[in-house]
Amino acid sequence: MSNNVIQHQVIWNRLISVVEEQAQALIRTAFGTATREAGDLSAGVFLPDGRMVAQAVTGTPGHVNSMAESVKHFLKVFPIATLQPGDVLLTNDPWKGTGHLYDITMVTPVFYRDRPVALFASTLHVIDIGGLGPGPDGQQIWHEGLFLPIIKFIHAGQLDQTVLNIVKANVREPAQVEGDFLALVACNDVGARRLLSVLDEFDLPDLLEVGEYILQRSRQAMLDAVRSWPAGSWYSELWVDGYDEPLKLQAKLTLSEQGIHVDFAGSAGFVARGINVVKAYTDAYTSFGIRCLIGADIPNNAGSLGVITIDAPEGSILNAPYPAAVTSRHIIGQMLPDVVFNCLRQARPGEVPAEGASCLWNIQLSGGHILPQYEANSSLKQPRFSITSFSTGGTGARPALDGLSTTSFPSGVRNVSLEILESISPVVFWRKEYRQDSGGAGAQRGGLGQIIELSHGQDLPMELGAAWDRIHFPAQGAEGGQAGAPGRVTLSTGETLSGKGRQVIPPGSHLIVETPGGGGLGHSSQRDAQRLQHDVVNQLITPAAAAELYGYHPKTE
Repeated sequence: MSNNVIQHQVIWNRLISVVEEQAQALIRTAFGTATREAGDLSAGVFLPDGRMVAQAVTGTPGHVNSMAESVKHFLKVFPIATLQPGDVLLTNDPWKGTGHLYDITMVTPVFYRDRPVALFASTLHVIDIGGLGPGPDGQQIWHEGLFLPIIKFIHAGQLDQTVLNIVKANVREPAQVEGDFLALVACNDVGARRLLSVLDEFDLPDLLEVGEYILQRSRQAMLDAVRSWPAGSWYSELWVDGYDEPLKLQAKLTLSEQGIHVDFAGSAGFVARGINVVKAYTDAYTSFGIRCLIGADIPNNAGSLGVITIDAPEGSILNAPYPAAVTSRHIIGQMLPDVVFNCLRQARPGEVPAEGASCLWNIQLSGGHILPQYEANSSLKQPRFSITSFSTGGTGARPALDGLSTTSFPSGVRNVSLEILESISPVVFWRKEYRQDSGGAGAQRGGLGQIIELSHGQDLPMELGAAWDRIHFPAQGAEGGQAGAPGRVTLSTGETLSGKGRQVIPPGSHLIVETPGGGGLGHSSQRDAQRLQHDVVNQLITPAAAAELYGYHPKTE
């Protein structure tokens, strides 16, 4: 191995460390719990032509993989030759960013020896962006909040206070949102300073040579990984709850010497509600699902991602046109790894997980503003708050392993501590526990969902922005495994709530959220008796379910 190749490899590792420090700086400085506690963000470094060469390990696929293309959109509006040191660009355009208005993407050019050598980009999810608030109630993008086209936020080191004032005037939590905007500026600056020290250390004029090396090696490694799988085409379909009616997601996945192609022809058309998915987000979670099984150890960059091509018919729910409503695009977008898995399982039976809860079951609550059926002055006198509790269901059972309980796959975000949520809002959490019997039966059991019970601590009304699925179409088992339990949302009064849309939690009522379980894998009759006993002893499944689903009767002394 030549010294040049060794040096390139060392610099590659350094770049990954640089963008990870960039991401950690964002976590340390962000105001919103979505970033600070849950890690709902992305960070990366790009060549001057907009190709991503390294991304932080910390972050979500929806942010990272869609942000991989967004920098190219920035450069079309602001060509690199027109930028100068100290400039910072931003947008939350769903079609040119990461899929909905809540995600703010910032791009900072880096100059070295008076030449542009790279760009740093980062994304986070702000707590509020105005409009109707969280949830899929909007019918057009204009209902969903403040739309910021690709604009210059900082001009040669001078903050555009007008832009910031417009943002603060349009959101319910101006202090948190301002803090998050400035955190994005800071984390890109951290990345830029670290990159300049790398260029100095290795006496490099720019990143072009090492960048091409990284992208070519990554592309070839990904092609080799694809070629280790059988060539061919496989089909699958998956039904989801939809907003007013069920929707079908359909895919044809092809593996060949040239790479991987996924075609979503036959999927449902877009709808007049905020569950639509922009193409960038479809690409992000489709490629992530593939990368979980093919080339999982290959760094994520423009080279490895370029081996995967994706088609989704324009006007479909997976390629929604402007100005479709897209706020809750995660509901359907995060189902796409399951669609991919159902194709790849046909290529390699016994090596692919079953379906899981998949889409996040975030509990989005707000109060202190005018609510339907309540006297306006009374509502406005209440403490104003907006919180998001990142909540999850169970993953599908895995080859030789049970599914993971209450785990945010495929998003990868962490759950936010209930104590933190209680400290920043009047919400009280009364219960958070595993949901018995929710994992699908199988030789490998699906992961369990959870039960969360909460209320307003002062018995005041509050608004729920529900954005959930897997209530009518639970996660399916595979290869003889059974489906996981569907999700359910109720009030302590016994009333059942909808899985989607804004709804009021009345004074004195408790909200009870039961998240879905993952599907089982393999026939339940093949489950090991010791594992069954462990499940019963630890109250993951009831003795009645063990007898009915597994034919298991614990020994009595």
